[in-house]
Amino acid sequence: MNFLNNLIFKEIFSVTLILFSVIDILGSIPFIIDLKKKYQQIDSFKITLISGVLLFSFLFIGESILKLFGVDVQSFAIAGGLIMFLLGLEMVLDIVIFKHDHQDGQTSPIVPLAFPLIAGAGSMTTLISLNAVYARVNIIFGILLNLVVVYLVLKSSDFINKKLGITGSVILRKFFGTILLAMAIKLIRTNLI
Repeated sequence: MNFLNNLIFKEIFSVTLILFSVIDILGSIPFIIDLKKKYQQIDSFKITLISGVLLFSFLFIGESILKLFGVDVQSFAIAGGLIMFLLGLEMVLDIVIFKHDHQDGQTSPIVPLAFPLIAGAGSMTTLISLNAVYARVNIIFGILLNLVVVYLVLKSSDFINKKLGITGSVILRKFFGTILLAMAIKLIRTNLI
């Protein structure tokens, strides 16, 4: 019984770390801070909830939805990689590619935070891969643990911004923008082959 508990814990830990590295919420801090400046407010709970709904939906019916539209996982991952690439360009070059229209009453940047940054093509294709290797209940726990971290980072973005200062924020934004570009290129390259 102790061996079984250790195996379950190890699987949950592995799934959590894999998703954590793909979601990369810590690497998204400069982007979150930037969106907070544009929108003045981020509804941490709503964004976390929507991200969770997207992740769990994709875990259970994602592959079927893609098949319904005639889209394979690789094409979906490439499309998500292109969006991530454009977000990275925004961060590195200080340009605006995605227009943020506040006239529609939207007060929270659900897009692009919930999708594609948190529950994007990378995390969704990872869920399909994890589903083939790990027990689904352990994947569920891994998603829940990551959502807790996502919520905490979103909630504390003002505190993090104050600690970083203007110079630290710019350096972090450029650095992680470059990382986001590299992740996007890797996602696209991996799925082109």
